[in-house]
Amino acid sequence: MPADGKIRFRCPHCDKAVSVAAAHAGKHGKCPGCGRPVQVPAASAAPDFDTLLDRCMEELRAKTAAHDGLWQLSEADWDIDQDAGTIVFTSPKGVVATCPVQIVGTFNTEDDTWLWGWDHPSVDPALQEHARLCLAYGEKHGIDVLTSQKLADSSEDDGWQFTALACKLAGAQGGYRGSMGPTRVFVTFGKPSLRKGQRGRG
Repeated sequence: MPADGKIRFRCPHCDKAVSVAAAHAGKHGKCPGCGRPVQVPAASAAPDFDTLLDRCMEELRAKTAAHDGLWQLSEADWDIDQDAGTIVFTSPKGVVATCPVQIVGTFNTEDDTWLWGWDHPSVDPALQEHARLCLAYGEKHGIDVLTSQKLADSSEDDGWQFTALACKLAGAQGGYRGSMGPTRVFVTFGKPSLRKGQRGRG
């Protein structure tokens, strides 16, 4: 349950976001939006947010290690095609991994700001789905950093944690950070399709 003692849920009739005190868990009432009867869900036993992020980071590290073992993810070149919805990695050994991609957000190294992918002018709506899972989780559990479009005084570590959370919520295969000038692009990716490219072994 969030630290503010509120239970957040959506009306099943009109989809309005509703917030009530935890003392009303399990009780019946009227939706403030449409006035139809609703039941307040039981207080969720969600893990502490910091604990959840730690778990997500552990899982992401394990996934990254597995990809490194197969096709050198950490050393690979990368290219995102938003129209195709894919990211293509090319490893130093010439292995090409093509994966479905989602953009979690971007970090600007010049002003230390994070911009979520769920409301980003440079992100195709089709590639915002995993970021929107983080937004929904934030709305449900009252976590401001997940529901604020732009975050000041952020770091790349924050970007990694958000990406790890998105990876867990979406059941993605992994996460990645790519550099475009001063911008770091954080993404999640799905199951890789591997083929041998033209580089050959060095």
